[in-house]
Amino acid sequence: MNVLVDTSVWSLALRRATVQASPEVAELRELIREGRVEMVGAIRQELLSGVRDPSQFASLRDRLRAFPDLVLSADDHELAAECCNRCRAGGVQGSPTDFLLCAVALSRGFAILTTDGDFTAFARLLPLRLHPPRGG
Repeated sequence: MNVLVDTSVWSLALRRATVQASPEVAELRELIREGRVEMVGAIRQELLSGVRDPSQFASLRDRLRAFPDLVLSADDHELAAECCNRCRAGGVQGSPTDFLLCAVALSRGFAILTTDGDFTAFARLLPLRLHPPRGG
């Protein structure tokens, strides 16, 4: 099964001055090695936003280009809105990007690798599969 990797995990692996030793970063490396990582443009944009140094921006952009964006459709965005509405009705808030990840994962049968606890709350209301780090 392929895995959508949330911004929280990519940030640990790519944007920090020193790479954090975490089970999620180790899992990301394994998923990359296995060719199972999926990317959406919204995650790419989140990762690149706020990088002030042009050379760091270019370096990060170039590293992320190894992961092509999934092509999204109106159906993906409509399902994201449905996910948002369902979660809000259950008292759970989230960002548009988070709900887009939920929608893409649900429609394509992907799991989500994240350190963001909001996804645990979403999974109580949506039939999401969260991808736990192996050995963790």
